[in-house]
Amino acid sequence: MTHTSKFIICLISFLLISLFAQAQQSTNTPKHSPHKATLYSAILPGLGQAYNKKYWKIPIIYAGIGAFVYAIDFNSKHYQLYKNAYQDWVINDHLNKRYTRFIPPNYSEVQIRTEHDAWFEEVLQSKKQYYKRYRDLSYIGLTAVYVLQIIEAAVDAHFFDFNISDDLSLKLTPGIINITNSEPTLGVTFNFRL
Repeated sequence: MTHTSKFIICLISFLLISLFAQAQQSTNTPKHSPHKATLYSAILPGLGQAYNKKYWKIPIIYAGIGAFVYAIDFNSKHYQLYKNAYQDWVINDHLNKRYTRFIPPNYSEVQIRTEHDAWFEEVLQSKKQYYKRYRDLSYIGLTAVYVLQIIEAAVDAHFFDFNISDDLSLKLTPGIINITNSEPTLGVTFNFRL
């Protein structure tokens, strides 16, 4: 063989090796990123779960968000009603009587003002505080659902490539343990197979 033919054979083999190396590099799959899942969930609730391909979790997240948004709306409306009624009752302005809807049907306004003034004021005040408290708790619950879905997406992304083999086993067997310079003793042997 001449030097040129050896050179051509080496050149062709080098090109083939580099061609196969490029083909192998392009088949590598990108690693699943917990950072992306966390970021996606922070941007839009449920998007991190979609990135993790856990689509069944998305309706649960939005059901929780919807329930707390409804509770916030309900409690805010009632809080405003009782707040306005309490203010009108305390001010005792005859033009603003938003408290009349809360007077029991078997009592008149005059009767409530003269005989049960302190009681009615206390009822309006306690109802106002009640709805304010549950409105605030609903905001806390909404925040908790939002934060928990971000944490769940991050943890699930960490376990995305985690493979649980069917060969997991635990085997308990009785055994005799021989220790040098002493008598044999009975024991239990644990065998783990991972």
